[in-house]
Amino acid sequence: MTTDAATLHGAVEPTETPLTPESWGKLGMWVFLVGDAVGFGVLLASYGAMRATSADWPSPYEVLGINLTALMTFLLICSSVTMVKALEWLSKGDRARCRLFLLATAAGGAIFVGLQGYEWSKLIHEGLLISGNPWGSALFGASFFIVTGFHGLHVTAGVIYLIATIRWVTNRPDPAASYNAVEITGLYWHFVDLVWIMVFTFMYLL
Repeated sequence: MTTDAATLHGAVEPTETPLTPESWGKLGMWVFLVGDAVGFGVLLASYGAMRATSADWPSPYEVLGINLTALMTFLLICSSVTMVKALEWLSKGDRARCRLFLLATAAGGAIFVGLQGYEWSKLIHEGLLISGNPWGSALFGASFFIVTGFHGLHVTAGVIYLIATIRWVTNRPDPAASYNAVEITGLYWHFVDLVWIMVFTFMYLL
């Protein structure tokens, strides 16, 4: 990094101490994410326990398929990249490109939710219900809808959060006034993406 670039980045990303609002905001988000991670961990562990003790658990790979969900996973991974780019451009003082990449991130999340809705409709039409399914254990449907639905709510909340962050950046001409808010938004979004990779691995591939 050149001296000029380093100076600009330092000007945009304010110095923090344990007593600043910026550091408290990040701490609050980390506390929330740790609690949320425990929630997802309990759900996935319960799924694993039910699957291990069931004699007629259907093969997720055969029942659910992975073509659509692989596309959904790719979208979320790309949205993490655009989130990184949004923060990068803001650190360079370019609010316009930051907003553009935040919008691209929100669009990726919205498309993900739309595709999940399509997947749910398709599986329900094929007989997969929260109360049972034609392929085996009734708990399969319940666990699938609860885990993926819980994650889908997080993505929906993330899209709303991103839109609010775009407005925050728009209303603050000084990029330094928005940097911390965008960084905290990025923490949440990367967490949501990481959790989906785990859900996709445990519930679709294994």
